Amino acid sequence: MYQVLARKYRPRNFNELVGQNHVSRALTSALERGRLHHAYLFTGTRGVGKTTIARILAKCLNCETGVTSTPCEVCDTCRAVNEGRFIDLIEIDAASRTRVEDTRELLDNVPYAPTQGRFKVYLIDEVHMLSTHSFNALLKTLEEPPVHVKFLFATTDPQKLPITVVSRCLQFTLRPLDITEISEHLTDILAKEKVQYEPEALWQIAEAAQGSLRDSLSLTDQAIAYGQGKVAQQDVKDMLGLIDKSIIYDLIEAIHQNRSQQVSQLLLQFRKQALDVSLVLDQLVSTLHELALIQYLPDLSLKYSHEINLKIKKLAQLISAQDLQLYYQIASKGRSEISWSVTQEQGFEMCVLRMLAFRPLSIHERPVVIENDDTDLTPKNSTVHIDRETKPSNNETTFLDTIASEEIESVEEIPEQPNLEENKAIINFNVSAEHSLIAVDVPSSHQQLDHVKLDNTDDDIFPFSLDGDDIQFIGSHTALSESESESESESESESESESESESESE
Repeated sequence: MYQVLARKYRPRNFNELVGQNHVSRALTSALERGRLHHAYLFTGTRGVGKTTIARILAKCLNCETGVTSTPCEVCDTCRAVNEGRFIDLIEIDAASRTRVEDTRELLDNVPYAPTQGRFKVYLIDEVHMLSTHSFNALLKTLEEPPVHVKFLFATTDPQKLPITVVSRCLQFTLRPLDITEISEHLTDILAKEKVQYEPEALWQIAEAAQGSLRDSLSLTDQAIAYGQGKVAQQDVKDMLGLIDKSIIYDLIEAIHQNRSQQVSQLLLQFRKQALDVSLVLDQLVSTLHELALIQYLPDLSLKYSHEINLKIKKLAQLISAQDLQLYYQIASKGRSEISWSVTQEQGFEMCVLRMLAFRPLSIHERPVVIENDDTDLTPKNSTVHIDRETKPSNNETTFLDTIASEEIESVEEIPEQPNLEENKAIINFNVSAEHSLIAVDVPSSHQQLDHVKLDNTDDDIFPFSLDGDDIQFIGSHTALSESESESESESESESESESESESESE
């Protein structure tokens, strides 16, 4: 009976594990030195080996040769684990057993000794799906389990786990696999299966898997069936709905050289092929990223054909770094906004048109104005274009410099306003009515102010200053000193005495 590649070539020991050296090294060292933790937590994206590592660890703990990092694979325990029938390896799908009753039923069997093996291993997959009450019921047993019990947790979303559970486990984070690692692993498997393949096709499958080894094996199974027993590059492109990279390079070159007719032909070709434009845009962004890397890292190795490598290096030399950064920014922005468009095709085409319409102004480019002889000041027939070839001479004044100089000449000097705050002796008074009397506290060095006479003013704020022994108001306001007030009082008394003498004579 046929068995899929993902199950047939599942690693059975740490030596066969692909791409997780940091995990296999730590577990191998712990097994050899007998420093075993009671709970392990494996996190990572789908298809990177979380459940596989947990099964290998369970096999190492219960192998009949003893606790070892290299199980024998021939004893009854190892064969039972490989076949999924080992009674002391309890695998639980947390997504289907989320209730607290299921967890309590599980914990009721924890105190009992293992039936066949050395340890009773509880492997809980997608542990983040358990309910809050289930986690609370598990805490005490997880902190102090019996010596014959080991807990192995696997999850793709560790952020949903309570911190109290994570702190009781030894956590290992599995990383997504590199494209090179996946491609080499697929090469070994197809060689064992005696299936013809093209290296470019395996590279495309590894890239489409996005770091998941299981996804790459599933896609390889699909490619073998689609290609009738062989894996060809064109078949993989048709199966995955990918576009030829050479067309992406032609599109970028046409955009850079402003060949709008060729760009329109390529867009029509995309429409006829009915491709997933989001994948095409992803490929466009990845290609721009590769070109930017080649410009600064020319020795970077590329896993493409000789023809594709030549095109990449040619484009990297043709397009400037500024243009590449602008294209990458426009493409990335279009990728994030493609879901907002009426259709994905519309969003993709507008993104390409933006790259065709905009480009940075280089240091050798300057705006040139075609002057109009018409006396009418309205710029009806005048046009402005960019001179991309001519370099400005030293004696030539550019249009922007002329405008800047005219603006500088047109600026009028603003008269400097007196700053009243510089004179600390100035005091501002705010009165609500005119001809009001104001009591002022004057320092002891000044004479006592008897009264103040204010001129008519439209403002309610009266600046007040102390100048020696004289007290004056700024502007049209006048203050009388004590000497002046005394002279006025004497004149008033004389006038009163004269009036009294006249009345007596009468």
